[in-house]
Amino acid sequence: DNEIISSLPLQMSLYFNVYYFPLWWISTVIILYTKYPVLSDYYKFIVVTVIILASLIEVVRLYLGYMGNLQEKVPELAGFWLLSLLLQLPIILFLLFNESLKIQPLERSVNTIFAVFLTFQVIAGFLALKKMVNQLATHFHLHEFDRLEEYPLPRVYSLGREESAFPATARGPY
Repeated sequence: DNEIISSLPLQMSLYFNVYYFPLWWISTVIILYTKYPVLSDYYKFIVVTVIILASLIEVVRLYLGYMGNLQEKVPELAGFWLLSLLLQLPIILFLLFNESLKIQPLERSVNTIFAVFLTFQVIAGFLALKKMVNQLATHFHLHEFDRLEEYPLPRVYSLGREESAFPATARGPY
């Protein structure tokens, strides 16, 4: 009944990601500082905006991942999974594969590691979310079954003839 359903692989990945994120952020900012003069004006704006967004999303995403997984809360874990899949992964893939950004080797390596973290967390988060939802659905159905035992239904649903809820005169001619 009190089975722990949080995901250990997801939690380990989140733990290592918490320590990797500052390293990613520092290296990304240093690389941006060095290549900023050679970027076109609109790419300067895009890259700065993307790094700020990725940083804010990452803080919220890691918080939701920790709370959702450790406390076994489906809404937080679903928020973590959606932020990972729909926002953070495309942002990192943009930084990793857009050659107009004049990608440096260090930048490619730190973004590749970040993309691997994100891909693993999307898969592990989905599996953990599926397990938690199934556990909650089972718990809900068992709770409803217990309520049925506490408050049995009227005899209308009984199979026995003598226990019918309707008197013989109320049954009609048939």
